[in-house]
Amino acid sequence: MSTSRSFSTPLGSAITSYLALKKALGRRFAVETDVLAHLDRFLVARPADACALAAESFAAWSLTLAHLTPTVRRNRMRIVRNLCLYLRRTDPDCFVPDPGSFPAPHTPRRPHVFTEEQIVRLLRVAADLRPQSTSPLCPEVFRLGIVLLYTAGLRRGEVVRLVLSDYDPAERTLLVRASKFHKSRLVALSKDASREMETYLRRRRRLPHDADAPLLVNRSGGLRAYSGPSFGHSLRRLFRRADVRTAQGSLPRVHDLRHTYAIHALLRWYRAGVDVQAKLPALAAAMGHVSIVSTAYYLAFLAPVAEAAGERFARHCRLVLDALPSGGGDR
Repeated sequence: MSTSRSFSTPLGSAITSYLALKKALGRRFAVETDVLAHLDRFLVARPADACALAAESFAAWSLTLAHLTPTVRRNRMRIVRNLCLYLRRTDPDCFVPDPGSFPAPHTPRRPHVFTEEQIVRLLRVAADLRPQSTSPLCPEVFRLGIVLLYTAGLRRGEVVRLVLSDYDPAERTLLVRASKFHKSRLVALSKDASREMETYLRRRRRLPHDADAPLLVNRSGGLRAYSGPSFGHSLRRLFRRADVRTAQGSLPRVHDLRHTYAIHALLRWYRAGVDVQAKLPALAAAMGHVSIVSTAYYLAFLAPVAEAAGERFARHCRLVLDALPSGGGDR
């Protein structure tokens, strides 16, 4: 999608200023540019509304989105609302859409939280895979892939983009380069994960191993990295082979391994009596989140974390109550 647009209505100059401000703040705003260009073209066909956006023209424009899913419609309407909020800074009478009239927000699919037994089963099945002509390190590749997704919380795309020089054996870290939100980060590996990495690298050295060569490699069309979709498809076949299913009987998503990493980390902290709120920034940094708001999502959304928090609260309450003197005083 193009981020350069010319606008035809009088509202276009305000749109241009708004987009310039957001881009100066480091936003790409490609989707927003296209949505506002669509709004501008719509208003061109309505000369009476071209000078300013009003409730009637906004409602009419929203009807042009009827073929889209509720989530996409809501997001595009929100983009226009944000423009209107910007305009209201200089025009107190500017129309601002009521978000209560937008389509209902999409309910996120509940992540599958892998059990430790399921992880062990996946590793066992991966180790039993047979090398193939197009994937001579097939067992080793998928065993390490599961380890990195589960113990380091990497995204699928981050795993397949790793190159050999991204691993620092002295520091036991992985360099994840310019991933989502254009952020790079160092991820510390556990002792077990580092051991798995060293085992894999000993076998990986049978193949060409320049510093910039892919870490997880295959020979499909030459020595190359797996694509994200291909790697994900193979992992889902592995889930099926290991008979790992969600509570509803479907196959988990590959991204659920990353969710599990975060949830298990929170559970360990809760059970150890650690201040989880103080730990959230560290978890956010490890996962490459823009802010801890994304990381805090795991606190309220998933039942195991809430149950662990309840157990911790009950334990502290018992200590307090046991310390109170008995008697009939006010409680």
